[in-house]
Amino acid sequence: MANMIYLDNAATSYPKPHTVYSEVQKCMKRYGGNPGRGSHKLAALASEAIYECREAAGEFFGAEPDKVVMTYNATHALNMAIKGFASKGCHILISDIEHNSVYRPVWSLKKSLGCEFSIYGSFGGNADRVLEDITNKAKSNTRIVVASHASNICNVTLPVEKIGALCKERGYIFIVDASQSAGHYPVNVSEMNIDALCVPGHKGLYGPQGSGILILGSEKNIETLMEGGSGVNSLDPDMPEILPERLEAGTLSAPAAAGLGAGINWLRKTGIESIHDHERELSTFLYEELSWEDDITFYSDNCNGPVMLFNINGMSPSVVGKLLDENGICVRTGLHC
Repeated sequence: MANMIYLDNAATSYPKPHTVYSEVQKCMKRYGGNPGRGSHKLAALASEAIYECREAAGEFFGAEPDKVVMTYNATHALNMAIKGFASKGCHILISDIEHNSVYRPVWSLKKSLGCEFSIYGSFGGNADRVLEDITNKAKSNTRIVVASHASNICNVTLPVEKIGALCKERGYIFIVDASQSAGHYPVNVSEMNIDALCVPGHKGLYGPQGSGILILGSEKNIETLMEGGSGVNSLDPDMPEILPERLEAGTLSAPAAAGLGAGINWLRKTGIESIHDHERELSTFLYEELSWEDDITFYSDNCNGPVMLFNINGMSPSVVGKLLDENGICVRTGLHC
């Protein structure tokens, strides 16, 4: 769209790299078979596109390709991980910057399995205080710790590497929501002791909407969220034990995987550092320019990251958003899940 300024990349990145568009189109036009469901060439090519995406994601996040589970989005991945690792009556720790994609599944488990949950503080990302609060709020039945690596509304990041080390030491299952950090900050499943990394494909990885991944970093048993056809052991009434097929019920989206794989490969060539520096440059510029306006209120230190939270005094966020949209500027307004 001509003359448009898009500032809503925390919701979904736009525009995508050209290679993402071309790979999605190529997949739909040239190899539209059902992956893993046939021996003909079109099915085999679709399966190859998905495996190439698993390889790219595994290499990017420090995991083996067979531990990369294809999902529809990060919400799907978080539900699979949280509900798959939870047990009846267990205690779950979540941070105070979690998205509803974490809070609502945990709340659902409270009602369905009698699970308890506690909320630990983010303390502006102060590692010592975060670890101390997790330790203080842990219980004898604590099983899962969930951490949003980076907030979607402010420039706060959690010390996931140190939280991972604590979880490994205490035997907790560590689930990380990388919705806002994947593609912006280094994330390595094995080095950070992450048991389940949940990632959207359509944000910092530049893939199409409807793509996401769950990367399992440990051998811990995970229950299924959905059951159905997997293309493996079709006579067995149970889902297969092997990953990733155990968690992939139904037809996978080969076009989404092809686009996501292209997005990850573009990101690897461009470099996280380059993108991070560019974001900081734009954020600093915007903050400095808006600071001249007396009627603007900032709600955080907006020079420390790519998220800027502000409003115009005396106006509702919805009105501000509508006016900006009428002038070709796309922003997110209101509550952010």
